This record gives sequence, structure tokens and C-alpha cells, in this order.
Amino acid sequence: MSWLEASVQVDGEAAEAVSEVFNRYGRGGAVLSTDFDDESGNTAVVTVKTYLPLGEEGLETRKSIEEALWHLSQIYPLPPPEFRELTEDDWANAWKKHYCKRSGVLRVGQRIVIKPLWQEHQPRPDEVVIELDPSMAFGTGLHPTTRMCLRALEEHLKPGDKVLDLGTGSGILAIAAAKLGAGSVLALDNDPLAVRAARANVQSNGVQDIVTVEPGSLDKATEEFELVLVNILARVIIELAAQGLMDRVRPTGLMIAAGIIEKQEGEVTAALREHEIEIVERWQEKDWVTLVGGWKLEIGG
Repeated sequence: MSWLEASVQVDGEAAEAVSEVFNRYGRGGAVLSTDFDDESGNTAVVTVKTYLPLGEEGLETRKSIEEALWHLSQIYPLPPPEFRELTEDDWANAWKKHYCKRSGVLRVGQRIVIKPLWQEHQPRPDEVVIELDPSMAFGTGLHPTTRMCLRALEEHLKPGDKVLDLGTGSGILAIAAAKLGAGSVLALDNDPLAVRAARANVQSNGVQDIVTVEPGSLDKATEEFELVLVNILARVIIELAAQGLMDRVRPTGLMIAAGIIEKQEGEVTAALREHEIEIVERWQEKDWVTLVGGWKLEIGG
């Protein structure tokens, strides 16, 4: 299948706004990659991409994206979006080139190693290795939000925990949870491309008996979980909070919320506290913040 890639290079704050546009219109939602200044370590540029099918549908969607970004440019200094045609194989090869440029395998936290399917790696006995091919789905492990979620998982997941992963993307967090000892994981995503990619990655990692990948969102999660992962966007986290997100967190459980630009942290924290969730831990990498929250009564007890 052939695709039209739309991309915009922005700073951290504008990336959130552009991601909302791409999540609304693009197939597979927004895909973010962050490049850092080698000397200072500061964010140099965030590239936000999405993909549209070629043909009449893609043409109409392109017009909608261009119009939405023009309106955003009245608020943020945005360059015009760039578009290019590519096949799915072209996309995969471009991602491989970008990933390999970042050193082939990626180590996160104390034990987690993210290994592209095409890379060789001899794991140490204590390593948790995730083999990944994200296809056109968010979640390569390169972005700060994903790295922080993985570190938080490593710290807080207990053997046998029941885990919910909302907006699973490539399935990377669900797979990590399974390999770190979760008893069961429900991974949900609204986008069919993400569901397909996540299912393939779950199979590649041999955790299909633990991880269930389904299309959908909060409405598909009818139980309570020890850990709820929401690595999406600040606006979506706030909306989910109003829809009963915290009802899925067990009284002794925790929620890990990520995809939050630092300037929007206050809004997210307020929304969670309004529903009796207290922030117990905060992670930050560059402009991005990850929050770990639990029920107020349990914290005080």
C-alpha cells in the first residue's frame, strides 16, 4: 500500500498541538521523533509525522491538515508541513535508518533493552529484551514519553499485576509489562494500524498468552487493574479522566500518565486530583513529563 507522509518540525510545546491535529486526521495517529543537541543535550527539534492513504480520501485529509496547521501557525511559529509519497516498505526502511543511527539497540532503565527485529543482540541474563517493529504505529522507545513509561513500569510493576495499556501504539509498553512479570495485559487502541502492529509485535515477543490487543478505548476496559498506562496526550488524559479513567484503577493500584508537555502538567494534575488521584511520583525528560498517581485514601492510609 502507498502512503502520503505529512511531517512538521517543531519545538516541544508546539509538538503537542501538532500531534492533536495528526491524531485527528492521520492513519496511525501522530508519530514523534526527538533529536538532541549532542553537546548540550537540549532538544534540537521534534519531528511530528502522520500518514494518509493516497487517493481521493488522502487528498481531502491533506487539505484538512493544511487548514488546521495554518490556524495553529497563528498561535505557534510553525513551518509549512512537508508531504512525500512512500510505500509501507519505504517507511519501514526510513525508520530502520533512523533507529540504527541512534545505536541499534536502546537500553532503558536497569534491565530493559529494545531491539529492532533486524538487529543482533546477545542479552545478559538479567535483561528484558523487547523485539520491535512498530510499522506505522507510535512507540519505538526513542521518544522521552515512552522511555519514562518503561522506567516507571520497571519500578512499579509487581509480579502477577493486571495491566491496562490505553493507546498501545506499537504495543511496546504492553510487551514490557508482560516481560516484567504482569499476569495479564489488556492493550487497547482506536487505530486499526496500531492494533495490527501491536498484535504482530506481541507475537514476535512470545507474550500472546499474557497480552490481549483489541480495538477500542476506555469503554472496552470494564475491570479494575493494578496498573493503568496512558501514554497519549495531555488533552486526551483529561478527557479520559472525565469519562471514568480512575474507575479502572484498583484501590491499591497506580496509574502512569505520559505524553504531557511540561506547561500542561498543571491541567492534568488538576484533572486527576478532581477524581481523587494523588500524584506520588513525577518523571521529567526535556519538555516531557510523566506522572504516577494513586488513590488519595490509600496514600494517606
